[in-house]
Amino acid sequence: MMTMITHIARILVAVTFIFSGFVKLVDPMGSAYKFEEYFGADVLNLEFLIPFALQFSILLILAEIMLGVTLLVGYKAKFTVWSLFVISLLFLFLTWYSAFFDKVTDCGCFGDAVKLTPWETFYKNVILIFLIIYLMFRVYDIQPLSSEVLAKRLSLGALFLFSGTILYVLMYLPLIDFRPYAIGKNIPEGMMVPDDAEKPVFEDTWIYNVNGEDKTFSTDDKPWNIEGATFVDRKTRTLVEGYVPPIHDFSMERDGEDITDLLMEKERLMLIITYNLKLTSEKGLARIKELSERAMEKGYTVYGFSASTLEEFEKIKEQYELDFDLLFCDETTLKTIIRSNPGIVTLNKGTITGKWSWRQADKVTLE
Repeated sequence: MMTMITHIARILVAVTFIFSGFVKLVDPMGSAYKFEEYFGADVLNLEFLIPFALQFSILLILAEIMLGVTLLVGYKAKFTVWSLFVISLLFLFLTWYSAFFDKVTDCGCFGDAVKLTPWETFYKNVILIFLIIYLMFRVYDIQPLSSEVLAKRLSLGALFLFSGTILYVLMYLPLIDFRPYAIGKNIPEGMMVPDDAEKPVFEDTWIYNVNGEDKTFSTDDKPWNIEGATFVDRKTRTLVEGYVPPIHDFSMERDGEDITDLLMEKERLMLIITYNLKLTSEKGLARIKELSERAMEKGYTVYGFSASTLEEFEKIKEQYELDFDLLFCDETTLKTIIRSNPGIVTLNKGTITGKWSWRQADKVTLE
């Protein structure tokens, strides 16, 4: 009976880690951006680690998915279970921190494939910790599926396969796109809010100075009616998130004017997305020039799409003799749309018809 429970726990933990690692494996840049968020000044205040976010992402992905594989095939059981325990403790702390202090609203534990609230993620990790602790006490029941040699070969083969996949994805684009900007998605539709959508609920806390002492009040207390009270601060807490459309932060601005609706009507629109021109590949810009000229000949409206300043773009435009103008958008949104910098996106009346890395510029199909 205990052996059967061990096998069930083993499979549950292994599958969870393999799935969690896989959805990050197909999009490692997404995890890198999440590390940048955690390392930020307003979260863990470890900004010196931000330049190494991608390396941390790759290490975490390989650790997660490989520990799931080695647990499943029964290779190095004691080392695997203890490693799972340590990494789960780390996840438990981070998700508790995110939930308790409301710092990172989406921990990214399942990438963009499955969205969980911080508290849902925390409770998921609590369950995992209990299962892993049980496995620590029953580790002798975890045996290789066939033999130690086969388990080792399967583990090494998986490591080479996963490492190669990460390299390929970093050079090009995610193998599976779970984001609301995937090919075939319509941006205006993704921004719509249904009439019967759940509304957000907020709670305000008011701080007023009364007789020289700062005191906290609720809205029902109406502290502004207290004689002699002086306003100090107001804090707003979200009680109910309400419905948030899949695309809620997308805009296309030119010279301070929002022309999103106008461009979403274009049948042939190409966006050259460079979320940060200072980090943009020079080889990529050279290839983009040739592509943009070819697209314009085919009747496409072409724009650069960036969070960088117009002054930065004008320098790049002159240096590479680019023939298109710039649209502005939030950097996080641009990183979500496409992982490559620069990257190419084509649209037909708001529907995304193609996405390419700059390395694939010569393979872009223009209809």
